[in-house]
Amino acid sequence: MTSLPSSLRIFLSVFLVAFIAACIGVDNSSRPTIPNAQSSCAELSGANIPAATIGLPTSGGLVTATELVGPSGSAPTVVGEYCKVLGIIRPIDPSAFDIRFQLNLPTNWNTKTMMFGGGGYDGSIPAATGNVFLGPVDKPVPLGQGYATFAGDGGHQANAGGVRDGSFALNDEALNNFAVEALKKTRDAATFVAIKRYGQNPTRRYFVGHSTGGREALAVTQRWPQDWDGAVALYPAWNAATLDLQFGRLSRAFAAPGAYPNENKKKLLYDATIAACDGLDGVKDGLISNVAACKFDPVTLRCPAGADTGDTCLSDPQLAAFNAYNTPITFGYALASGETQYPGFNVFAGADTRGLLNLGTTPPLNSPTNPSILTQPFWAAFWEQWVRFFVTRDPGYNALTLDPQNPGIYLQRITFLTRIQNIFNTDFSALQSKGGKLLIAHGTGDALVSTRSTEDYWNRLIVTMGLEKVKSFARFYEIPGQGHVFGAFATAWDSIKALEDWVERGIAPPAQIVSDTNAATKGRTRPLCEYPTWPKYVGSGEPNIAASFACVSQ
Repeated sequence: MTSLPSSLRIFLSVFLVAFIAACIGVDNSSRPTIPNAQSSCAELSGANIPAATIGLPTSGGLVTATELVGPSGSAPTVVGEYCKVLGIIRPIDPSAFDIRFQLNLPTNWNTKTMMFGGGGYDGSIPAATGNVFLGPVDKPVPLGQGYATFAGDGGHQANAGGVRDGSFALNDEALNNFAVEALKKTRDAATFVAIKRYGQNPTRRYFVGHSTGGREALAVTQRWPQDWDGAVALYPAWNAATLDLQFGRLSRAFAAPGAYPNENKKKLLYDATIAACDGLDGVKDGLISNVAACKFDPVTLRCPAGADTGDTCLSDPQLAAFNAYNTPITFGYALASGETQYPGFNVFAGADTRGLLNLGTTPPLNSPTNPSILTQPFWAAFWEQWVRFFVTRDPGYNALTLDPQNPGIYLQRITFLTRIQNIFNTDFSALQSKGGKLLIAHGTGDALVSTRSTEDYWNRLIVTMGLEKVKSFARFYEIPGQGHVFGAFATAWDSIKALEDWVERGIAPPAQIVSDTNAATKGRTRPLCEYPTWPKYVGSGEPNIAASFACVSQ
């Protein structure tokens, strides 16, 4: 072989190694280091990504930079050497944004890829070099396991408002990219570059995301099932536009005079709900596991005559706002996605004062300035931006004046947005027939995406496909105490192993265990129960270990 060209020698060497490995059954995870990793990484810089390789219309793409990153971290979160690739995908409309993405190509590749989803209104590239959300803390992150990982910015670059910046939606192509199209474009561009790097197609392709990323996980596996082998969708905002309408109802409720509660009043309500409902699962552990049985009525905290007399009670306007939070928004008009309502939220989730993802620190405001975006309730900022830039396309519009249940001249526009933003098709037959799998999980302490909405989606899935077929490819778990980010239970779950075992080895998920990473309760474990079951204390045993609980339905 010494007389052959060097490029041909490399090709034959790689081919022979792969052929021998196939013959003797060598695991791909132990495959040898790719030859000339340094030069191969460097040679990717400046590479063109032809428009023809991307399954939706673009003006093609470009690798803008590469960097060979050395090993880092310490056990168990060691990440080996990888090639960091930055790229862009150019729009058709020259006034639209580029789609920016990052692709991480490990030198010791396990032949699989994993795409990370975004959050909120996107606008930045998720850190696909780290762990998946709610992932285990005692195992390597996906890149450290040898996955080629990648993520995109959703088709625009956010301003100081971050994931709450909706100004991009003034442009139609940018709006369509955010709604769903950037996912397909990013996947195809990243795959083209990965093949250029490794000389072969990935053997498996997975998607993992939470919130908007959870919606994206459902979107890609439903719309382009041929591209994916499986996905993890955590608290998916699947009907995002309908959720925005509920955010509008809540914004108007909490912006009413005297309706917004201070921190002490939020804590009062949270503590009272915990006191009333914590023990309904058989043990008082700071978690409400039997949510269906929790019938605590905030009206028991009513101030005398309904007036605001201090931090030891709730006024009538505050009770009215929390009642709105706990109840659905209903529509007297037809949404393109077919929905008639968006459910309410668990009140104890909204009253939890951990983090700005709940009620924030200021009431909903009519102000387009970034300070208001960053301090008012997270959902109020989403409503404000959605009304200004998605619906009215008037940056100066007062979002609090638009009634989401009676939108007047904006009805047609809102209906259109529900069609492009909501992932309402629950027919996953193509994914199921090819052996693809789907894991869904949602925390009952979520104050930003209603757990009840995911329950609704799961029930729709069963109506569409039948329970037996759904169980052949999908699971849905609820996690007591887990919030949208923060919560009484901070979950660590090896969802990737569960997904891999099911897809690659045909092993359906056995009983799953999750652990708590909160400092005060670190290390306690609970069974991860399939909906509609929940973890009940069996009456004896250490209450901090999963073995002392059973998944029950009543």
